[in-house]
Amino acid sequence: MFKSRGDSNIVYKCTVRLLEDTEILECEFHPSNKGKHLLEQVCQQLNLSETDYFGLRYVDAAGQRHWLHVAKLILKQVKDASPILFSFRVKFYPPNPLLLKEDVTRFQIYLQLKRDLLHGRLYCTSNEAAMLGALIIQIELGDYDPNIHVGNYVTEMRLLLRQTDAIEARIQELHREPVEGSPCGTGGVKGLSTQEAERTFLKIACQLDTYGVDPHPVKDHRGNQLYLGINHGGILTFQGSRKTNHFKWSEVQKINFEGRMFIVHLNYPEKKHTVGFKCPSGASCRHVWCCAIEQMLFFTLPCSSDACVYSGGGLFSWGTKFKYAGRTEREILERDGLLAPRDHQDNGPSAGGKRKASSVPATPSTPMTGDFGYSSLPRSTHSAPLEESGSGVPENEVCDGGCLLSGPAVDIALSCCDKPAVTCPEYSARDLFEHSSTESAATTHVTHGTHASHGSHATHGTQGTHNDDWARPALQPPPRPFSLLRAFVPSFIFVWLSLALAALLLFETDWPPLRPLKRKPELISLRHHYYAPLKEYVKRKVIELF
Repeated sequence: MFKSRGDSNIVYKCTVRLLEDTEILECEFHPSNKGKHLLEQVCQQLNLSETDYFGLRYVDAAGQRHWLHVAKLILKQVKDASPILFSFRVKFYPPNPLLLKEDVTRFQIYLQLKRDLLHGRLYCTSNEAAMLGALIIQIELGDYDPNIHVGNYVTEMRLLLRQTDAIEARIQELHREPVEGSPCGTGGVKGLSTQEAERTFLKIACQLDTYGVDPHPVKDHRGNQLYLGINHGGILTFQGSRKTNHFKWSEVQKINFEGRMFIVHLNYPEKKHTVGFKCPSGASCRHVWCCAIEQMLFFTLPCSSDACVYSGGGLFSWGTKFKYAGRTEREILERDGLLAPRDHQDNGPSAGGKRKASSVPATPSTPMTGDFGYSSLPRSTHSAPLEESGSGVPENEVCDGGCLLSGPAVDIALSCCDKPAVTCPEYSARDLFEHSSTESAATTHVTHGTHASHGSHATHGTQGTHNDDWARPALQPPPRPFSLLRAFVPSFIFVWLSLALAALLLFETDWPPLRPLKRKPELISLRHHYYAPLKEYVKRKVIELF
């Protein structure tokens, strides 16, 4: 870890790799700086104003990848890493990158998709791969010039994970053909400007099933090797290059994990279903859970202030907390004028209150349809050729973004944040979800007497005699404040007493059902090394006292 001591502060130095592997940035931060400071520092050097789609990724000592949390201290996350190395990446792939305001933002999305295509994350058919490769050549080299582009010039550029001779020949053919088309087949890319080629590339890439997917290796309940992908459309599973499942965010009720098992609870109209995926390790499972939570909240939450504090929800994930930070996609679109601001009048005065959720309630049983006017992009099939898997826009036309805005509105998820604030904070998220449609009202008794003209007063007790005290509202005792000590100490004592009674029952009695257990080598060693010395120590102390 590189650091230099100044007059009063310690300055840490780190390296940030950009989307072009040959480009790096050297940045500095103080121990009190959070992740947002470093991300803004990088985006400022790249002249990026739409920073919400990007993030910084790092790898810990165990080789597990993590996203740098913008609301936590940098030093606490990277710990004792030396040197401190980050990678600047697209974290949230926009459903329609053509709606982005800045050209520099679209260029960074293009660089990320170009990188995904090279590393095999952006899987597509041969026709689609050839067209995407030709567009990259057009962006990088410009129009085909026979005096400059001689020989197999495509081979010198690494574009695809499996770059065969046949695909390279098709890329060169598309690069030579004019965009209007030729009698031999479909149009090429010659004549497209750099910006037009970039927009066409984004238009094709964002309609692929694997757009925005970072594959996580998992296994299903049969032990089959799968890859789990998470993007704006939901949770997807792939077996090889074939998409096997797509769980939309509107179908996801909650997400949690138990040890190495990543669990998705689905809520279909006819029944509820639970799907589990086994991850290689507990750390990788927690990373998948954090990615799923963050992607779901970014693309479905109306407002970032509505976010709760989420926990893993299981016995072996106890203590794992996640708090979403940053703007949501809806807030970005409202800021840019692409969506009308939502009505805040339906939120009660305490709507800003937060509550913990033991798991993530993603959608109510009857999803609420919003008035967004935009939806997730149409998905192409892996077997369909390029001209059949598009959105109906001719290849020689550049989509301005409006061609991808048709379809049903995206469902606003997170029933825990859509509903009015509950005045009983002790309810769990499951209780709020299951009982959101039922209301309970206490039976009230209205008082009568000379004070009725000043308004009736409701009581929750039995009706008594009329006197002046009924004219005044009953003074309720103040709520008892929560005390961690009062909650922890009795539990601690109970656990240790239970363990002591179990040890006495096991080691000091000759109960026949426990005899096979007492003969186990582990318990023999436990009694010899720990129980017997502790028993002698306590016995000696008691004798000294009395």
